[in-house]
Amino acid sequence: MAYDPENIFAKILRGELPAHKVYEDAHVFSFMDIFPQGKGHTLVIPKAPAENLFDLPGDALANLIQATQKVSVAVRDVFEPDGVLIAQFNGAAAGQTVFHIHFHIIPRWEGDALPGHGHTGRGDDAELAVMAKEIAAKL
Repeated sequence: MAYDPENIFAKILRGELPAHKVYEDAHVFSFMDIFPQGKGHTLVIPKAPAENLFDLPGDALANLIQATQKVSVAVRDVFEPDGVLIAQFNGAAAGQTVFHIHFHIIPRWEGDALPGHGHTGRGDDAELAVMAKEIAAKL
């Protein structure tokens, strides 16, 4: 499949759709997932157009993983979870639903079930905005 410049994340990067921004630099953009699988579910995407891990050049991938680590530390510091799930999917069969490479950062607590993506409904915009500001303040 070829990269689709009309995917939702490309539209967010172009400012055509809103997002609750957590972090941005010259290479990456991080924001709250609007269909969170748990409190603090954050996404990190490259600004480079790439469908998945296999399409992203090494230097852009290095920037992406470094930013993912940076944002993950902030998420951990804000929510103080028992653990942090960091996930990245390649292809529909692997669970990828938006075909612009991205990492999910999801705080996890012992005994808390992880619902499937999109099964929890849309997050509350006011709550997402507060969480985005809390995470950004730790960066």
